[in-house]
Amino acid sequence: MTDVDAARVAPDRARQQAAGEKQPGLSSPTELGVARAAALFERVDPAAAAQHLEPILAADPRSTAGWILMARIRLVLDEVDKALDAANRAIDLAQEDPRPLAIASRALTLLGRHEEAVTMAYRAVIADPKNPLWHDRVAWSLLAADRQYADAEQAARTAVGLDPNEAHYYFTHGVALDALGHSDQARQAFLKSLQLEPENPVAQHRLAVLNGEAVRGPEKKKRGWKLFGRKDSAASGPARPEEFLP
Repeated sequence: MTDVDAARVAPDRARQQAAGEKQPGLSSPTELGVARAAALFERVDPAAAAQHLEPILAADPRSTAGWILMARIRLVLDEVDKALDAANRAIDLAQEDPRPLAIASRALTLLGRHEEAVTMAYRAVIADPKNPLWHDRVAWSLLAADRQYADAEQAARTAVGLDPNEAHYYFTHGVALDALGHSDQARQAFLKSLQLEPENPVAQHRLAVLNGEAVRGPEKKKRGWKLFGRKDSAASGPARPEEFLP
C-alpha cells in the first residue's frame, strides 16, 4: 500500500476538510489536525500531509490515527524506515489494530526483512480475519520472500473468497499460482482480474508474459494505480505497491 488501506478518512470528510469546513464528531485539535492531513493525503499531496502532521504528533504522540496516517504517508514518499517507525508507534498504542501491523509488514518487506514481514502480516489476519486486505498482505509478504508459495496461494484464495468483486485479489492469486507453476490457473486468474478491471497495465503484462507475448521482468514502481481503482477516486486508497514487486 500498499497497502495497505489504513486510517482511511471518509470521502465526504476529506472534502469538508479540503474546503475548510468544520466536521461533525471532531472536537480536539489533534482530531482536526489529523483529519486535515488526511484531506491533503487524499488530494495526493503526501509531502504537505506529512509536514502538517509532524507538529500534531509532536504535540500529541498518543494519537493512534495520526501515527497510522503518518505511516501510510511515509510509505508513499518512499521513506520506508520512517514508515516502519510510525507504524510501530501505532502498534504500541493499539496492539490489536490490524492496520499498523499490515503497514509495518509492507515496510519490512521493502526493507528485505521478510521473516518479520510475514509475522506482522499474520498478526493482522489474526486481529481481523474477515478483512481480505490482510490475507492479501500475507500472500505478498510470502511472495516477496520467494518461499512458501502454497501458503501464499492459500492466502490469496482466501482474499478472493472474502471479496470476489475486487480485481486486485484475483491478480494476487494469479501471481501466486504462477509462482507455483500452475500456468493455466494463473492465466484464468489474470483474465478474471482484467474482466473486473480491464485497464490495469500490470495485470495485462503478467498475462502477456504467460501467453508468451512479453518478456518477464521486474515492473517499474508506479504510484498512480489505485487499490480500488473502479470506485470514486476520492475514496480510493493508496497506490498498489504490491503489484510492482519483482
